[in-house]
Amino acid sequence: MAYLTHFILLLLVNLASSQQISDTESSSSTTTNPTTTEDCNNRWIYIRNLPSRFNLDLLTNCSEYPIFDNFCPYLANHGLGQKTHTKSRSWYRTDPLLLELIFHRRILEYPCLTNDPNVANAVFLPYYGAIDSLKYLYGPDVNSSFQHGMGLFDFLQSDEPGIWNRHMGHDHFLVMSRPAWDFCQPLDNDPPIWGTSFLELPEFYNVTVLVPEGRAWPWQEHAVPYPTSFHPPNLACFEAWIQRVRRSRRVSLMLFAGGGGIGASPNIRRSIRTECENANTSMTKDNTGYSQICHIVDCSNGICEHDPIRYMRPMLQATFCLQPPGDTPTRRSTFDAITAGCIPVFFEEMSARSQYRWHLPEEKYPEFSVFIPKEEVVFKGLKILDVLMGIPRSEVRKMRESIIELIPRVMYRRHGSSLGLRTKKDAFDTAIDGALQTIKDKLNDLSEQ
Repeated sequence: MAYLTHFILLLLVNLASSQQISDTESSSSTTTNPTTTEDCNNRWIYIRNLPSRFNLDLLTNCSEYPIFDNFCPYLANHGLGQKTHTKSRSWYRTDPLLLELIFHRRILEYPCLTNDPNVANAVFLPYYGAIDSLKYLYGPDVNSSFQHGMGLFDFLQSDEPGIWNRHMGHDHFLVMSRPAWDFCQPLDNDPPIWGTSFLELPEFYNVTVLVPEGRAWPWQEHAVPYPTSFHPPNLACFEAWIQRVRRSRRVSLMLFAGGGGIGASPNIRRSIRTECENANTSMTKDNTGYSQICHIVDCSNGICEHDPIRYMRPMLQATFCLQPPGDTPTRRSTFDAITAGCIPVFFEEMSARSQYRWHLPEEKYPEFSVFIPKEEVVFKGLKILDVLMGIPRSEVRKMRESIIELIPRVMYRRHGSSLGLRTKKDAFDTAIDGALQTIKDKLNDLSEQ
């Protein structure tokens, strides 16, 4: 099954790539289409032609890591996964690990591709780095994790090295679909600990890396939204969902979808569970206006990961969605909540505000989210319920409208989507804009030195 899936993916991606590059060559080699040329000014992207061992071949190992989930079922639809049900047009069982494949497929539709690296404003590396990292994180190469990415660098140096040497990698960018923490093991760790050293390699310091979660200090990585399960194919499907979000009755004040919080040690998830249990037994609709004060969707052991129905319906019925940090500060649930029009409640700055500056402007956070320091809740007894109940209903309505306006920016629309839907910039479009601007700023800084 895995090899058949790989063959189909390879065939389709190669066909799409060849056609897209061919179309771009035609438009970029002629001056009879000034509109296209003007629209693509400072936006040309060259896709580096990498051997399939750096991307599609890696998908054939989708079931070979026993202590990691088998992701073979989620390769369908170019990484969007299988549809949630046969009649679904917009909803898929998407695995966040496959953002690299989703991004690769979408960039083949980017209107400003060029086959000439010398005129490109940026060079995209279609390297599935997070999938490649699995053999170092969970497989037989765990003790050689410092080698992650070295094969790619050797190729870039040996095959048409002028493309890399033109700006020494400053104009290159790629996507890695795991948190940056998984790729920042110091090179001198002996014996190796968790993670690979990709982001610690001096060879890649100049490359712009798009990840679902970045660290606070490095400059080469930029956070982009986790893919949700919502991938509309056309404007009608998108607008139908927006109308559903607007009309949905919010019968729960707050919701937490996740696991953890059942141990004895104090932490924010334990505090949330305790407060929810107490609130549901002590407060009623008469004094709150809600049928349920706190709704917990138990997602322990990953049972929600590929089943959006389990948590999206409750999110549609909740006013606030709690986003406590887990193993790392960020959560895919943040973007599920935004998609459902549920106002996110953050407990750490690194959960979103310090991360997704391209997609969620930092200065607008008070307009669409609530921030409650976790230390205030865990150690000082601040009640989340008191904070949320203290927000006027009129303010809540404004926040929800702000959330709805953000939905296009955090969704990844389906590849091959309608022209009408393409007029709305989605998470991919916004990431491309951010990467191009970042590379432009870097090259300008270099030229001034």
